[in-house]
Amino acid sequence: MCTAITYRPKNFYFGRTLDAAEFYPAEVVISPRGFDFGISDIARAARPIIGAAIVIGGFPLYFDGMNDCGLCMAGLNFVGNARFFPRREGRVNLAQYQLIPYILSACGSAAEAKREFGRINITPERFAPDMPPAELHWLVADKDCAFTAECTEDGMHIYENDIGVLTNNPPFSYHAHNLANYMSLSAAEPQNLFCGPALRPYGAGFGAIGLPGDFSSSSRFVRAAFVRANAPAGLTGENAVSQFFHILGSVNVTRGACRTPSGDFYTQYSCCMDATEGVYYIATHACRSLTAVKLLQGEEGLIRYSVRRKECILKLNF
Repeated sequence: MCTAITYRPKNFYFGRTLDAAEFYPAEVVISPRGFDFGISDIARAARPIIGAAIVIGGFPLYFDGMNDCGLCMAGLNFVGNARFFPRREGRVNLAQYQLIPYILSACGSAAEAKREFGRINITPERFAPDMPPAELHWLVADKDCAFTAECTEDGMHIYENDIGVLTNNPPFSYHAHNLANYMSLSAAEPQNLFCGPALRPYGAGFGAIGLPGDFSSSSRFVRAAFVRANAPAGLTGENAVSQFFHILGSVNVTRGACRTPSGDFYTQYSCCMDATEGVYYIATHACRSLTAVKLLQGEEGLIRYSVRRKECILKLNF
């Protein structure tokens, strides 16, 4: 379970929630220009990357990230539908865990990334013997366009994503089609088309009656699309960042509200990338205060920043 969105009030923003039952000790990681990801098709990374990752053996396993060109990417669960294939001659063969660093290292725009996906074959190679490949699909975007990439039983599919939202199963084509069921919803007060002149809303929010409120991926997709589409235009700076996190807040999974055999699914972190300014913002389940990290250049090795996992409370009179 996860939700990713784009937002363009003035600057371009991209981010996601990471929802899981198993705890992931993610940190903010910068891999510099020239970093060796061990990918044969790129000797060294052409661009620096910042994102949330787990570092194992010096390798950053990115959940999401952006590069210095403003290209952003996130991987979201696609369990049961994702299919990866043996290595193919004449293709750029990448293990799933290599895909985000490859795209963000090799590409400077979403249009370039889309072309690159046409050359890629994702293989089922494991990062480690006890780490099977995560079954994912991806949202890739910059200030000009966004697309979703899904590798299923019948191969790679690329979908234009003008909705600016991605969640989990079913495939993206279902989610895009399903939105038509909610096209009558509005942030505005509805007109009475039912009967008689006397019916009036007795409070705010009547235009969105029918907006799904559960935590399933299809409901989160609709809810995120609605809130995003009605977000204010023209916001800048901290106001825009705050608005972005409020949009994600509409799909945050509260701990204890989504129970599975493997444990409670909950939102472990939410992030917002200001791709125009190169700043990565993150809030965790345990600390809702924002941490901001600037994409720096010039370092040689990985730069790792721990994120706060203890609530930061401003105490005014004690």
